[in-house]
Amino acid sequence: MSETLYPPSSPALARKRHELAPEPLEAFKAFSAAVFADGALPGVTKQLIAVAVAHVTQCPYCIKGHTAAALKHGASEQQVMEAIWVAAEMRAGGAYAHSLLALDVMQQHAHPES
Repeated sequence: MSETLYPPSSPALARKRHELAPEPLEAFKAFSAAVFADGALPGVTKQLIAVAVAHVTQCPYCIKGHTAAALKHGASEQQVMEAIWVAAEMRAGGAYAHSLLALDVMQQHAHPES
């Protein structure tokens, strides 16, 4: 059983996506090209950021695509892995920071007059 949750990308699916909404697709491609172009941050740095964000958003297509792009732009495997660890820390950090919300509710529950 080699069935996967996510279908592989294919030329046929890419054509269908273009046929269904060509203008938004072209706008998205132009936006993406502008975002990842060298600027104040070099392209390799932007791709490493994208690798980290892709792991936080948990998009398998983005993880694969931006990992490949980071390597193509000259990132080392160690840099890619460090970016992934930054993502893991940030994801965990969000839970840690938001625990203040639960602590506040617990405090209000224990001391309703506060």
